[in-house]
Amino acid sequence: MTSLTPTTGMANATSTSNSAVKTLVTYTTKDGVALLALNDPPANTYTHEMMRQLDECILRARFDDNVHVIMITGNGEKFFSAGANIAMLNSVTPKFKYYFCLHANETLSRLEQTPKLVIAALNGHCVGGGLEIAMACDIRIAKKNAGKMGLPEINLGVLPGTGGTTRIVRLLGKAKSIELMTTGRLFTFEEAKDWGLVHDVYEGSDFMDQCWDYAKQFCPPHKASFAVGNIKRSVQSGGEIPLEYALALERELQNLLFKSEDAKEGIAAYVDKRTPQFKGK
Repeated sequence: MTSLTPTTGMANATSTSNSAVKTLVTYTTKDGVALLALNDPPANTYTHEMMRQLDECILRARFDDNVHVIMITGNGEKFFSAGANIAMLNSVTPKFKYYFCLHANETLSRLEQTPKLVIAALNGHCVGGGLEIAMACDIRIAKKNAGKMGLPEINLGVLPGTGGTTRIVRLLGKAKSIELMTTGRLFTFEEAKDWGLVHDVYEGSDFMDQCWDYAKQFCPPHKASFAVGNIKRSVQSGGEIPLEYALALERELQNLLFKSEDAKEGIAAYVDKRTPQFKGK
């Protein structure tokens, strides 16, 4: 496993003094999976500095040919993330708040549009902006009895402004989304699974090991990760445009896949009645 921290240039850009900048998002890789961990326990609330580091880590994973899956979690035992740091928001101008939200939206859109599968490993409470991060991921896996979820921004007199209102309605529909956001109530991981917001709930002390094992199935040689990424691209982009254009996008992505080494291997393995050995190319 390798451990990396954000680049020095990026870190200096986020500094408000000459002192060293804390690593607010850790980056490790193993077996084709990049793990991005929000690193400001216990609540892992995010500031502009953390969001910039998360952005940098997303780009690093995107450009790394040895990374096929991205997984996001929170450091510590209590929280995946409690969302934006309220003390920070209380101390800055409305203009800063606007640009802070704009950049956070851009970061999560970059995560959502990266053609690699993204898994949220919810190791603890996942509320507010924490849930907004999780909803920008493709798959959400939660630890049993580790916490609750929700979008309680109504209690602050604001709305979920980092993609919350937009993404939750696409996942749960209008009626449920409005009810959850206007009441601000928290709900269990099991409730979220019943609604389809969480894909699975894992039980046991080895939660992260289970998440690693789950993520590795999408990496070579088990899966054609280039195909996984293009399936994601087709769904994410195709779902937002008219059908005729979505079908055109699907055809173009399929054309790219037909030219790939993995497609040749997969088709040949099927004919030869053997297990394919994919390379992610």
